[in-house]
Amino acid sequence: MDPTSTIFSFLSLLLFGSATNFNRDLPSESCRFPAIFNFGASNSDTGGYAAAFIQLKSPNGDTFFGMPAGRFCDGRLIVDFTAESLDLSFLSSYLNSLAINFSHGVNFATASSTIRLPMADVVPYGHASPFYLPLQYLQFAQFKNRSQIIRRHGGIYASLMPREETFSKALYTFDIGQNDLTQSLFLNMTIVQVIAAIPDIVNHFSDIIKNLYNLGARSFWVYNTRPLGCFPKILTSFPLAEKDSVGCAKPYNLLAQRFNVELKNALARLRIEFPLATIVYVDLYAALYSLYTHPTKNGFEHPLVACCGYGGKYNYSEEAICGGKISVNGKNITVGSCKDPSVRVSWDGVHFTEAANKFAFDLVSSGDFSDPPIPLKLACHPSSRTKETGVRSGKSQISQIIIRF
Repeated sequence: MDPTSTIFSFLSLLLFGSATNFNRDLPSESCRFPAIFNFGASNSDTGGYAAAFIQLKSPNGDTFFGMPAGRFCDGRLIVDFTAESLDLSFLSSYLNSLAINFSHGVNFATASSTIRLPMADVVPYGHASPFYLPLQYLQFAQFKNRSQIIRRHGGIYASLMPREETFSKALYTFDIGQNDLTQSLFLNMTIVQVIAAIPDIVNHFSDIIKNLYNLGARSFWVYNTRPLGCFPKILTSFPLAEKDSVGCAKPYNLLAQRFNVELKNALARLRIEFPLATIVYVDLYAALYSLYTHPTKNGFEHPLVACCGYGGKYNYSEEAICGGKISVNGKNITVGSCKDPSVRVSWDGVHFTEAANKFAFDLVSSGDFSDPPIPLKLACHPSSRTKETGVRSGKSQISQIIIRF
């Protein structure tokens, strides 16, 4: 089965999902989100993996934090820029038990997490995380309940927990799904087999949104998956894959696009089911892909080459983990950073640099890459709005998607 033809078979559903969301009543004043609750994997993990399993090593974190900070990046992630833009402190991981203030939100994301129960062996014996999305939801439900018990008891810990009303007014962000695709590929599943699993993966995601809604969540900001075919890891692992005009592995980008089509349509259906919620689909794929099509124009160089890595055309090897030790010509060396991460796109072959994360966040936070076209700071649900005047007409996303296919 041709992956391209399978994508086109769902185009009519995509057009319907987009056409119903070109107009949206928006508040005339910015939302005041008191907290962020984030769910995801390594692209938004701010310390979950490090707290549960293994501390990351320098040069991770060096650009901004001056030391490893639990992030698979040289500095800040998109979730960090989200918090900064909303005047909130960086989110701490739910799994981090040391001197943590959760009053402004919690990060349940953990590296290697999936939406569905992982098929691969879990960390530390394998590559998958046991903290898949349904478990992250259970952690949230437990946190919501126990945090209020702590507040009612008072004492020194009460102020470190969110107020009860915070949960309905908070922003719920999601950055997950990439590992459901890539882990399947590295278990030797074909692209056609992975495509066949996507509807079930997306249905599991929809169930989590419904469960969170039933617990009071009303504002949802959902990132789609990134251009997998441009990752140095994918390019190194599948060297014979057909390349597109910028050198990315075309079949794997088509796989990511197929997942994104399904996710977008699922969120459109959820908006109909839950009219009192604001559920925003954010096209992070399109924002990041522009770094591969026009790197120099956007201040970047060598977009397909990892900054922190070693070996081969893409400076990536499965054995040369960023910050780890490898033997080269009989000498042990540390896998270190490139000279200037600020002009690089890929950090370690799988994740993005702080500079690329900042570039993407600046684009998507405007609302120009969202469906409906709502800026981040206006993405609160109707009951939180102080004013509701005016209608904003968003640019059609249809033409962008047709061109990309």
